[in-house]
Order: sequence, then C-alpha cells, then structure tokens
Amino acid sequence: MKVQDNGNSLNVSVIIPSLNPDEKLKQVVDGLIEKGFNDIVIVNDGSDTEHMEPFETLKSYPQCTILTHEVNMGKGKALKDAFLFVWENRKEIAGVITVDGDNQHGINDIINCGRHMIAGKNKVILGVRDFSGDNVPFKSRFGNGMTSFVFKFACGLNISDTQTGLRAIPYIYLKEFSDIRGDRFEYETNMLLELKSHSIPFEEVKIETIYINENETTHFHPIKDSLKIYRVIFAFLFSSIMASVVDILVFTVITFAIGSHMEDYTKIFAATVGARIISSLFNFTVNRNAVFKSQASIKKSMIKYYILCVLQMMASYALVFFSSRLLGLGDGLISVAKAVIDTILFFISFRIQRAWVFRE
Repeated sequence: MKVQDNGNSLNVSVIIPSLNPDEKLKQVVDGLIEKGFNDIVIVNDGSDTEHMEPFETLKSYPQCTILTHEVNMGKGKALKDAFLFVWENRKEIAGVITVDGDNQHGINDIINCGRHMIAGKNKVILGVRDFSGDNVPFKSRFGNGMTSFVFKFACGLNISDTQTGLRAIPYIYLKEFSDIRGDRFEYETNMLLELKSHSIPFEEVKIETIYINENETTHFHPIKDSLKIYRVIFAFLFSSIMASVVDILVFTVITFAIGSHMEDYTKIFAATVGARIISSLFNFTVNRNAVFKSQASIKKSMIKYYILCVLQMMASYALVFFSSRLLGLGDGLISVAKAVIDTILFFISFRIQRAWVFRE
C-alpha cells in the first residue's frame, strides 16, 4: 500500500471503478505499479463478456484486488463498495485515491494528489482540470460550467471541477462516504455536497487536462445523468412551484366560499392567510420528505422553516420597497424587480433549508 517516489512514501490504496474497459485499464494499472503503488482495488461494475479480458489479466497481479458486480450498478455504487471494502480491510492506510480507468489521469498528478492528502491530514483533495483549453469536449466544458455555477449559487460550494474522478480521500471519511445516497454519476456530486453539509475541509490541486478521442469512452449520459445530479435542486424548484399553485387554488376556494359575507379587504386578508398556511404546510412536507429526505425532528424543522419564511417575506418586501424608491421604478418595473429579488432569495432559501432547516 506504500508507494515510493523520489524518496517520499504514500500509504494509500488506489480505487478504479470500471465498466467494459479496453486496454487502457491495464495501461493505468501498469503505470501505477511502475511508480510503486502496490494496493489497487478495481471494481468490475457488471462488464459484459466481451470486456472481461482486462480483469482476467489483472486478477493475476499481486498488487490488484478485483471486486465484481454481476450486473451494472453504477459508478457511485462501485465507489461506495470499494470504500467499504477498504474501510474494513485496510485499516492501517492513510486514505484512498480514486482514479478513472481510461488513462485520463497522469501518474504524476495521482501522486501529487496523494501527497497533498498526506500533508493536509484530514483534507479531501480534488484533482481539478482546466476547461478553457481547445482539447476539452463541448459537453464536458458545458456540463462542468453549469454544475459549478449551480454549486456556487445554490449550495455555497466554490468548486472549479465538479466532475473530476481524481480524488484523494482520507481513511476517516470512507465509512461516511460509503453511506451517501446515489449509485451512479450523481453520487460524485452528492459526495461534494457532503463536504459542505458536514464541514469536511477540501483542497483543489491542479492536474493535467487529458481527453482521449473526445472522451468517447465515457459512460456519462448528459441528459439522464445531469437530471440525477440536479435532482435536489429541480425537486426544490418543483416543490416551490406546486406550493404557489396550491396557494392560488386555496385562495380562490376561500374567496368563493366566503362570498359576500365579509367586506372585500377582510375577505382578501382571510383568504391570503388561509392559503399561505396551507401552501406552506404543503411546501414544508414536500421539502422535508421528498427534496431533502430529512430525518431531523419535525417540530424543530418546522420552527426553523417558519422563521425562514417570515424572514424571507420581510426581506422580499424591504428589498422591493427600497429598490423601487431608490430607482424610482414604475408599477411594471417593480414587478420585474420583485421577480429578480425573489429569484435570488429562492437560491438563498435553498441553501438555508439544506444547511439549517432540514439538517439532521
């Protein structure tokens, strides 16, 4: 499990998830062994019979351990099973380095990430690429840019390469990381969110940007896997939209039910309050159970939720009022200003609900 390089020693295991590999997997392993890595855990994630030869060859390597999924279960599941295996069987190591099996991670970058993990003690190390080069495929540049934007504004995480597969993870986090939700590409995103929610320190280390044949061997599906990656944010948005629909429907029902039994201003006030109570209860329930899937106390979460609701409403009113006064906005532009302000507050609310309201 130790690797010698220029007099430095790393006590790590290397993890390589693999699905239907070609000769590049063996090239990656040979390069690691040449540099002194002697504990390499490879996960065969349900590869078909036409792609078993690399695993059969590597099975004879004393430095390699092959874990096998009989059917494809996803990269996330492969990583989690490897983390749990290492946690249970490699208790003396400093940590692991996850590496893709398509030869797109330079051996010196792998060693450098391991060194930074050792030096940083309990820091997770992310090997980050430069996406500005001409050799970067459009879908990789676009996908990473979109995810980085969402992470920064919706989750409060400033990560320049959210899709990197080169990560050095200290041993103490392996059991926790093996329990994170997600079995496919969304798992690596959830892992980054775990850094935020559990205040796990991390560091970015620049690595060489390598794409072979336009990254044609990747198993990442831009639409399907992106939907999984953004599931929480999309679910939060959908919950907010449905709460608005419920609010309008309940307001309408109460207004018609009251009819002419009250003055207009009293009727509108009663309908507004009743609609907001019901729609907020709907929104709280959906966010707790479907969006964040929180196990936190209902009572405490509800108190925090309504504190946030009141503060968000006050902030919206104050910002719209002062912006209209300072900028001299007319009725039409006030609506535009409110839309912009409420959009910003929406992302802030997402971050607060994730980090505080529904935090377990």
